[in-house]
Amino acid sequence: MSEKKTPFYDAHVAAGGKIVPFAGYLLPVEYEGAGLITEHEAVRNDCGVFDVSHMGEITFKGPDALKALNHLLCNNYTTMDPGRCRYSPMCYEDGGCVDDLIVSKIADDDYFVVVNAANKDKDFAWMKEQVPADWDVEIEDVSDSYAQLALQGPKAQAIMEELLAADQIPEKNYSFIDGVEIAGVSCMLARTGYTGEDGFEIYIPAEAAQTIWDALMAAGESHGLIPCGLGARDTLRLEAAMPLYGHEMDETVSPLEAGLGWAVKMDKDDFIGKAALEAAEPARERIGLEVTGRGIVREHCDIFKGDEKIGESTSGTHLPHLKKACAMALVEKGVVAEGDELEADVRGRRVAVKVIPLPFYKRAK
Repeated sequence: MSEKKTPFYDAHVAAGGKIVPFAGYLLPVEYEGAGLITEHEAVRNDCGVFDVSHMGEITFKGPDALKALNHLLCNNYTTMDPGRCRYSPMCYEDGGCVDDLIVSKIADDDYFVVVNAANKDKDFAWMKEQVPADWDVEIEDVSDSYAQLALQGPKAQAIMEELLAADQIPEKNYSFIDGVEIAGVSCMLARTGYTGEDGFEIYIPAEAAQTIWDALMAAGESHGLIPCGLGARDTLRLEAAMPLYGHEMDETVSPLEAGLGWAVKMDKDDFIGKAALEAAEPARERIGLEVTGRGIVREHCDIFKGDEKIGESTSGTHLPHLKKACAMALVEKGVVAEGDELEADVRGRRVAVKVIPLPFYKRAK
């Protein structure tokens, strides 16, 4: 299957984007004249904009929409108000992760769900299959109708103020306003992101993508805004220790092992995977590692305590803002503590690492 182009493809090429295939799409990994480190630091210090149109959007509409979401997801949506967003893992019956996602509540019978790009078709099929046919809810994949941009960084608020009145900008983290008019285009604007910084994700009618891109770039010119690619998106989320499906979680990893217990509400009515999560204590835990030896610890490196293998790294690289190499790992629960000296096997060579707290980076409030 050939990769698809997002509605921003021509804008990326014009801006010098180095295009690569990713999750079925052609997307920029970085931009000529900038590069990963420059893009990463722009988001930490000023602002960057990412094309995240490859993410999937699924709507739940009808009287049983809430019932369906609470059945499918680990978090509890009964207590959520309209205009708010809420994160959740989604589990198989055995407690492994189908995916993690964000739900936005438009109304009591209308929810907007954003899922990971590579999992969209799998997630949609799972949702349709697991919701009983006699429940009054329509579940629809609307991904092709939307383009999506993520505006991230400390100057994101100032850039949005160039385009919108203050009362049209979501004030609280994990809140959104539907129907804001940016450059004459009606969009959904959410105060969410995947970089560890303040910022917004903008859901745009696909046919109006270029209009919004041009408006954002013009509004951000005096604020240091630059386009950013997949490379910086990954280093930013890793620096902020945000888990990524296929790395820190997958069908073999429970949300409790991945450190997502805060989003698993065991006190709510039954949900898929609840019995399995209740039945067994997590066997592993997600930890942070700082590389104290020479080298970079990436994913799938065995982690040793002395001569004993205790787990495996899940993501790792050199972190541009912190100027050090770090990794996350899944290890046997309870066998390490902060400050412990361990080793990672990097292509047959032992590299010294130290257990440090997560997240590696946390923005100042």
